[in-house]
Amino acid sequence: MTDSRDTPPDEAAARNALLALRTEIGKSVVGQDAVVSGLVIALLCRGHVLLEGVPGVAKTLLVRTLSAALALDFKRVQFTPDLMPGDITGSLVYDARTAEFEFRSGPVFTNLLLADEINRTPPKTQAALLEAMEERQVSVEGEARPLPDPFIVAATQNPIEYEGTYQLPEAQLDRFLLKLNVPLPPRDQEIAILSRHAHGFDPRDLSAIRPVAGPAELAAGRDAVSRVLVADEVLGYIVDLVGATRHSPSLQLGVSPRGATALLSTARSWAWLSGRNYVTPDDVKAMARPTLRHRIALRPEAELEGATPDGILDGVLAAVPVPR
Repeated sequence: MTDSRDTPPDEAAARNALLALRTEIGKSVVGQDAVVSGLVIALLCRGHVLLEGVPGVAKTLLVRTLSAALALDFKRVQFTPDLMPGDITGSLVYDARTAEFEFRSGPVFTNLLLADEINRTPPKTQAALLEAMEERQVSVEGEARPLPDPFIVAATQNPIEYEGTYQLPEAQLDRFLLKLNVPLPPRDQEIAILSRHAHGFDPRDLSAIRPVAGPAELAAGRDAVSRVLVADEVLGYIVDLVGATRHSPSLQLGVSPRGATALLSTARSWAWLSGRNYVTPDDVKAMARPTLRHRIALRPEAELEGATPDGILDGVLAAVPVPR
C-alpha cells in the first residue's frame, strides 16, 4: 500500500496497483477475475454491487479479501426477517451517566459493507440501506451523518431460493451500479480449490493477503477516469442501446436514463483499466450486461419461453448498429 508516501500515486501507478488486485485476491479465491474487475469498477464509479450466486461460491470470501487487499474497513451484516433499520444505520441510545442521548453508529459506517442475503429482510430495512447507499449519509433526529469515503455496498442474493424472501423491486434494483453473477467454478478450478484446502488453506485466515492499493490509488483512479474522453458517436450508441430495450417486445420495463449514465460511467472505468483515455464501442459492449441486466424486466410470456435478461441484451447488442 502507498498511503505512507508524501506524493499521491500517478495515473499509471494507480492503474497497476488496482490491476494487481486480481493476483492478490487469487491467493484466497480461485478464478472470479470478472467479479473482481466489477468490484474495482464499482469503487472507481462510487457505485454499489449486487452479487448473485448460489451458496458456497465464495461471495463473502471474495469481498473480505478485496477489503484486505485494499486496506479498507470491512463489515458484514447477515440480513434476516427480524433485522430493523437501526441495526444497519445506527440509533440514538440513552446514556444514564450523562442523561443524554448519544448516537451509536451502525455497520453501514464502513468502507466496504457486505449485505449478505439482502432479499431476506423486509422492505423497510432494505429501504434504509438503499437510502444510505444513495444519499451516502444517515439522518437521525434531523441530523445528517456522512458515511466514509470510499463507501461501497456489496449485497448478495441467492438466485434459486425464494421462500421467506422479499424480492427487491425494480426501483431499488436500479440503485445498484452493477449486478455480477458469481458462477460455479469449472472442473479445473474446482480441483484447484480442493487442492488448496487439502494443503491446509483456511478461508478465515487472510494474513497472507497484503495491501496492494488503497484510498490514494482509488482517488487517483477516479480522477483519471473523469478525464477519459467519450466521443459523441459513442454517447449516441449508448442512447440507442438503452432505447432499444424500451421498445423490445420481450420487455415490460426498459433501461432508464439512470441506467444510461451508469453504462457511461462503467465503460469509462473499463477503458481506463484497459490503458486507454477514450471509450470505444467495445468498452460499452463489455459493460452492458453487468450494468443493465438488473434494470430490465421481462414480460411473463417471454419468461415462459425461456428468455433471460442477458439473452435479451445480447440481442439488443447484435441489433443496434455500432458506430465506426
